Amino acid sequence: METLTGYVEHIVFQNTENGYTVLNLSCEGEEITCVGMFHGVSEGEFLEVTGEYATHPSYGQQLKMSSFQIKPPEDVDAMERYLGSGAVKGIGAALAARIVRKFKEDTFRIIEEEPERLAEVKGISQRKAMEIAEQVEGKRELRQAMIFLQQYGISQTLAAKIHKTYGQELYGILRENPYRLADDIRGVGFRIADEIASRIGIHTDSDFRIRSGILYTLMQSAQEGHTCLPAELLTQRAGELLGVDAEHIEKHYMNLAIDKKLVIKSASQMACRQTAAFSGETEHPCNPEDETTEEGQYIYASSYYYMEANTAAMLKQLDLSYDVPELEIRERIRRIEQDTGMELDELQAEAVKEAVTNGLMVITGGPGTGKTTTINTIIRYFELEGMDIFLAAPTGRAAKRMSETTGFEARTIHRMLELNGGMEGNAGFERNEQNPLETDVIIIDEMSMVDISLMYALLKAVAAGTRLILVGDVNQLPSVGPGSVLKDMIESGQFHVVRLNKIFRQAAQSDIIVNAHKINRGEEVLLDNKSMDFFFLKRFDANVIISVVIQLIQQKLPKFVDAEPFDIQVLTPMRKGLLGVERLNGILQQYLNPPEHGKAEREHGGITFREGDKVMQIKNNYQLEWEIRSKYGLAIDKGTGIFNGDTGIIRSISLYQETVTVEFDEGRMVEYSFKQLDELELAYAITIHKSQGSEYPAVVIPLLTGPRMLMNRNLLYTAVTRAKKCVTIVGNDLTFQEMIANVSEQKRYTGLKARLE
Repeated sequence: METLTGYVEHIVFQNTENGYTVLNLSCEGEEITCVGMFHGVSEGEFLEVTGEYATHPSYGQQLKMSSFQIKPPEDVDAMERYLGSGAVKGIGAALAARIVRKFKEDTFRIIEEEPERLAEVKGISQRKAMEIAEQVEGKRELRQAMIFLQQYGISQTLAAKIHKTYGQELYGILRENPYRLADDIRGVGFRIADEIASRIGIHTDSDFRIRSGILYTLMQSAQEGHTCLPAELLTQRAGELLGVDAEHIEKHYMNLAIDKKLVIKSASQMACRQTAAFSGETEHPCNPEDETTEEGQYIYASSYYYMEANTAAMLKQLDLSYDVPELEIRERIRRIEQDTGMELDELQAEAVKEAVTNGLMVITGGPGTGKTTTINTIIRYFELEGMDIFLAAPTGRAAKRMSETTGFEARTIHRMLELNGGMEGNAGFERNEQNPLETDVIIIDEMSMVDISLMYALLKAVAAGTRLILVGDVNQLPSVGPGSVLKDMIESGQFHVVRLNKIFRQAAQSDIIVNAHKINRGEEVLLDNKSMDFFFLKRFDANVIISVVIQLIQQKLPKFVDAEPFDIQVLTPMRKGLLGVERLNGILQQYLNPPEHGKAEREHGGITFREGDKVMQIKNNYQLEWEIRSKYGLAIDKGTGIFNGDTGIIRSISLYQETVTVEFDEGRMVEYSFKQLDELELAYAITIHKSQGSEYPAVVIPLLTGPRMLMNRNLLYTAVTRAKKCVTIVGNDLTFQEMIANVSEQKRYTGLKARLE
């Protein structure tokens, strides 16, 4: 470690968001380039910097800062240099010289203690004197706050956020209730706040800690898809997290409810609503007796309770009836069939009729059952009526596919609602109850992917009298986010639902579609490899399976399906294990995008990101800006928001600016700072759940063993239905047959069905 002291001669680059800075430090006549998170540092300041030298391939030797201190200017030259550097707004070099000439070594004492005396200097009014003092005081406060916070192990980046949020109140807040950080500051969860609290000396049974832990447990359960939890399960989970007994937790439920942080519902009010889900515990299975007794309670974080309640109310308001003669509808359908050459079966015609006569309806069905033909007929029907129609889907890939199959523009739901990034996490949609969508008909595809938050936002923007048609496959996995919207709506029995179940002749020629339906019905699938699009390669060793997967992607499948290796997607049930996402991605990267001279890479969180890598966004980020560029590099479209499950290719990595540029669907270019790389992961292999709403020319599914609750029919069905031209499963045929037989899907606690009923 080296320690240098000197003046900030010049700031080459500074990221105001995270404080990352490249600066030139003047040390005894020599200029040293320093890089790191220099929060609150300005040109002219006197620093003591500790770090290690490293050689940058393009910019030579640099000191990578590990810690620094801002030292107060100690002599008149230092004072003049600092004040004249531009660090204090409104003071240039000439004015700085006059101030220091007037007050000499007393300059900073005067500014801090008698700022009004600055008006004695020519060119400074009383008002300007006070502004100068406020700026100097603000910088001094930031320095003191950083020093105070760092003694509790708080990073400079987080310290700057805390100071920005609380100002001088931070000292009292941290000593009394550091758990407020988890509520008030984006990026600070319970665990970080708990770590800070333990360093400060907050007791484990502190009321603040337990209340924060309860809310954290509920928010964590939302990541598993739950909008609420049985009280008994919440108590158990919170107790394990906090290391305290049940009575210490349960006594806080009522107080949190009074503070409107929680909503408590009895089991009878919930009608014991639990729906199939992809993850979460299986304890406390639904007891049918709960439907009629008052025993047991369900606890919501308030936000999710009101989302479900308001979603139910808005759905009911849209559920209007329109009196259109059946003869007229039949005649119009017949004309569309003649004009387009499409031929509808009874259920498809029924779906069109329901769409015409109802304000809200649901169409569900598996692959090959004619959902696309039905949507196209509905679109043409309303077109002939002169109505405006909006088409949307939850993901970019799903929207693109909807556009291709209908010939009409389809957008993501986020784009349709005109997402604005907002600041500091205050993202929102321009389209809402005050500014609703201006259209007569809205058709949403891939509804199984829509979670309660997105459904709530959508419904707020749908004006009364607008027809809403929801289309999806209810047998697919539910949304990644909390809730089970499509399933809850169907099972509530409150709306008109048409279930398409006939496999059409053309679709019946595809073994992908035929076998998907067999899987869904629990029937045996023949694995004789006589198919043209569905193959099973029996292998029983994980490393052999991976070797076969690599050979398929590199050599066999690209020619077979006329696609690039990058377009072929590996889908796996799990994240961990010998055939989990994490291990597979590391291996596949070495074969599909090996290191090369001149190909930049960056290691972050145990993952090496390399130019050319296939990557996926793993959390919703409403602030990330994207732009679509012309062939000359000029921005032709801009927007904000990259979402969980979006995939792209790393186009460039700048080690100097510490940025990674990723190209997502539709040519959207996004620049990530190195600090944001925890939002990305490699995507050569992804979990089946993350593949929802996407379609690939070919999918390869490695299958060996896994937890019974995960390895089920629902998961296998979703994986198989992702492929357009070819499914290849590599692994144990016994596991495959067991998954078809296994209907013990994991449970998801939601309350939308109960609210609708």
